[in-house]
Amino acid sequence: MIRSKTVAVVVPAYNEENQIGLVLESMPDFVDRIIVVNDCSTDKTEEVALSYINKIGQSALPIKENPKVNTFYNKANEIVAQFNREEIKYFAPSTVIHNNPNDRLVIISLLKNSGVGGAIARGYKWAKDNNIDCTAVMAGDGQMDPDELYSICEPVINESVDFVKGNRLWHKSARFLMPKKRYIGNSILSILTKVASGYWRVSDTQTGFTAMSNRALNKIDLYKIYPRYGMPNDILVKLNIENCSIKEVEIKPIYFIGETSKMRIGKVIPKISWLLTKSFFKRIWIKYLKRSFHPLFVLYHLGLLLILLSIPFGIKILVKVFNQIDANPVTVLAFALLFISGFQFLLFAMWMDIQDNERLYKD
Repeated sequence: MIRSKTVAVVVPAYNEENQIGLVLESMPDFVDRIIVVNDCSTDKTEEVALSYINKIGQSALPIKENPKVNTFYNKANEIVAQFNREEIKYFAPSTVIHNNPNDRLVIISLLKNSGVGGAIARGYKWAKDNNIDCTAVMAGDGQMDPDELYSICEPVINESVDFVKGNRLWHKSARFLMPKKRYIGNSILSILTKVASGYWRVSDTQTGFTAMSNRALNKIDLYKIYPRYGMPNDILVKLNIENCSIKEVEIKPIYFIGETSKMRIGKVIPKISWLLTKSFFKRIWIKYLKRSFHPLFVLYHLGLLLILLSIPFGIKILVKVFNQIDANPVTVLAFALLFISGFQFLLFAMWMDIQDNERLYKD
């Protein structure tokens, strides 16, 4: 508990029998609930976690219940509450294991492998259902320093920030300690995520060390969170659509402590890039057309259209140049007009996008 606010930590775990004990033993005392989500592991992850239920003990802070007021004016809230009770059907089947409601350690065992995003989403669901004020995420492989957890949670509790994420790239050791492929891949995906999410100042988008407010948990559809390694990128898009505030906190990169990476960079980057492309258009259509019209919606689409129209003319010019033939001046003029105009429209749209979303970023 921090300033009378409940704090939970979701720990997604897949085949982490060697590391999960380290994570549980080092969890800070201010954490009221530790939610281990066993993602259908094939090793002894669940057995190791179960052995810690009595060791970790109980939380002195009872879970708050939603007040129930049955009035005509509360009908809208009743509908939302009903949906929240029924949305569990959209998650993978699971069993929730704890000895009594006040157990500090809660183990959710998924009966079907759902990926790291799916496991985190299921942990978020438990936290939302139990009215946790601040819900953090720490990987089950021990790559996150528990001493940095307070700095991740504090802005949610004390500054009313909706989402706080760690940033390893801010640390001076990042380019030396992080594996080169991961550092480069992370940087590329961070650039793409800026454009797709609308949070233009974020970096290290692949870190999973985060904290989310109860308000944000209730704003987004948790069961729609991307289930695999694109989850951090997808959730940023979803939060931006809901106008959730964000803050970044410097954290240390931690590697070579016995963890086993399950990520394959060559496969992940193309998949996440395609996810971000779709997410970009989804954000623009929902946020800047469906919910409130903004000129950047027109500028983005017009800019992309003009650039696409310029491509055939550009190909014709390259063919002429390759064959050492002078290009038709009309073709050159058409290409230049379409491409330059399209590029300018895109720049104006990006500038408007940056200005509109600056208010969501908290220093």
